Amino acid sequence: MIEVKNLYKSYRHKPVLNGIDMFVREPGVYAILGPNGTGKTTLLKIWMGLVRPDRGEVSIQGKSVLNDNAYRNQISYLPQIARFPDNLRVKELIRMTEYLRGNATRKNEMIELLGLTTYLSLSFRNLSGGTQQKVNLATCFMYDSPIVLLDEPTAGLDPVTLLRFKQFLQQEKERGKYIIITTHAMGLVEHLADQIFFLLEGRIHFQGTVQQLINQKNVNELEEAIALLLIHNQQTTEV
Repeated sequence: MIEVKNLYKSYRHKPVLNGIDMFVREPGVYAILGPNGTGKTTLLKIWMGLVRPDRGEVSIQGKSVLNDNAYRNQISYLPQIARFPDNLRVKELIRMTEYLRGNATRKNEMIELLGLTTYLSLSFRNLSGGTQQKVNLATCFMYDSPIVLLDEPTAGLDPVTLLRFKQFLQQEKERGKYIIITTHAMGLVEHLADQIFFLLEGRIHFQGTVQQLINQKNVNELEEAIALLLIHNQQTTEV
């Protein structure tokens, strides 16, 4: 279970998270949606202990994340941008990650799934953006963690890899994982998400299933429903 209570965070006096309350009680796929700059990445970084909130409480499996780092062993985290030493080869990056965290039980599985075998001897700087993202995904999922935090996981992926990745996430969901995703890929959300949280100006403006939001806005697609949420907020702000 992941729980967030009354969470606040500002950068240089600019509010980013403004009283967030979230509850993730059951395994499944949970999508955090919203425009750029609404606090999605900050929220994930707080869960990882990379950013401290100004106030509020975050707990994972009933334990606060603010004063104990042991919970991180239960989490795999995918940052939005892969930041690895450019001069290292892919196999060296994977080995370095394994050295820092421990035995990666799914290393070979992820290398095969993401088609990285032919890239293992190449330097990270010589990879395309999409292949760099595959390396990012491999270092995240080569550990069989019960909780997975993914920040824009499909950015730069080609159609074949994207299809394989969707199928893989579905399998992980069926295995009872807690998977939290920030994404702009509405197709991925419609296909996989059990619940969505829509963030806007540091607050949650909708929490529920994809179908509940579609029904609420009386449209046919999630993308249309999201657009109407944004339009309504703009009109309310202008008033």
